[in-house]
Amino acid sequence: MERPAIVLLSGGLDSTTVLAIAKDQGFTPYALSFSYGQRHSVELAAAKRVADAYGAARHVVTDIDLRAFGGSALTSDVEVPKHDSIDDIDDTGIPITYVPARNTIFLSFALAYAEVVGASDVFIGVTAVDYSGYPDCRPEYIEAYESMANLATRAGVEGTQKLTIHTPLIALSKADIIRGGLALGVDYGLTSSCYDPDEHGTACGRCDTCLLRLKGFSEAGIADPVAYQGV
Repeated sequence: MERPAIVLLSGGLDSTTVLAIAKDQGFTPYALSFSYGQRHSVELAAAKRVADAYGAARHVVTDIDLRAFGGSALTSDVEVPKHDSIDDIDDTGIPITYVPARNTIFLSFALAYAEVVGASDVFIGVTAVDYSGYPDCRPEYIEAYESMANLATRAGVEGTQKLTIHTPLIALSKADIIRGGLALGVDYGLTSSCYDPDEHGTACGRCDTCLLRLKGFSEAGIADPVAYQGV
């Protein structure tokens, strides 16, 4: 019997690993990606590559233009912060690359998609280790959203579905995520993590997410297979 699960898939390292985990656990993944006005829209091509490579039953790309609100370096003309070293990342506050309420918006779409396909499971690649300090990546946020979600749908009220939000990476370092993904056969060369790639999709190597990714591969003792500018 099919066990459908909605997998939020950005095309980055974390969400790709989560898709592989969902498949390994016996779920049939229904991938969900978003074109939300992000400057790094090349990630959508990566999401398609990943969904195709790992046999998603369906891959939906939904349009939501969060540029209407702005408020983030990813959805406005504000420059993406760059650093020469991971030690230069300011971890004292929430960075300008935080997109207001992004995971709440994405999970709401996942909740609707899950109800339509009869899925009781949603997978999301949030992590509270080696991350940028976003408030919607914390365990307490996910727990609160799951409680709300089960009050918000017909399936939940009628008792035909109890939604579980899976966060298999939440307590893992980036290096551990990479090691786990490689053990499942993940090809990280398909992925795209950079917040400010060039017109060819080549990663900058200096934004927060590039530096965290590179740190993870270094700690895992493995070369990152994607290309970086100037390398």
